[in-house]
Amino acid sequence: MLLIQFIFLQANGGGFMSILPFILMIAVLYLFMIRPQMARQKKEKQFQSTIKKGAKVVTSSGIHGKIVEINDNDNTVSIETGAGKIKFERSAVSMELSKKYQPEVKK
Repeated sequence: MLLIQFIFLQANGGGFMSILPFILMIAVLYLFMIRPQMARQKKEKQFQSTIKKGAKVVTSSGIHGKIVEINDNDNTVSIETGAGKIKFERSAVSMELSKKYQPEVKK
């Protein structure tokens, strides 16, 4: 709040041209940082709501596994890993491992 008041007090003496750099910095910050982050969050939230049983996924903590159970009542999923079944919040599922990212097995 004090920064905004300081900017406007400075602008009274120099006119609009002294505020212009601050406005441009805010615009660049929004276009290159805030807007893309909001788009990523929206895409991830949409993915989390459409995950299905049997999908191979990675959690936000880096655990790889396959979804074996989805519980919509408490918004959790059970993921089968090499160590067994682990219960996670649906929001902890970060991304799906599709076949295009899987290495090909030579026979």
